[in-house]
Amino acid sequence: MLVGKIIGTVTATRKDEALVGAKLLVTQPLDMEGNAKDHPIVAVDTVGAGVGETVLYVSGSVAPFAVRKKDVPVDAAIVGIIDRIDLQKP
Repeated sequence: MLVGKIIGTVTATRKDEALVGAKLLVTQPLDMEGNAKDHPIVAVDTVGAGVGETVLYVSGSVAPFAVRKKDVPVDAAIVGIIDRIDLQKP
């Protein structure tokens, strides 16, 4: 699982039939200290996340399993909303 922050939404009036009704969110990948890394991605929301929230997301071949639809064209899916991250510094 990866950590990201929701920075926006995507509205698509036309999309694959399997994505009808799905909420698409622009997610900024974060490192464990909360700093932005890489480019933002679009992820399907499965947990009711919103802009400004820190989330857990999965990407790649496991992402369609989170959406729970067969043969859905998804590369990233939000699977959790993070309340807090506690890190122990070495």
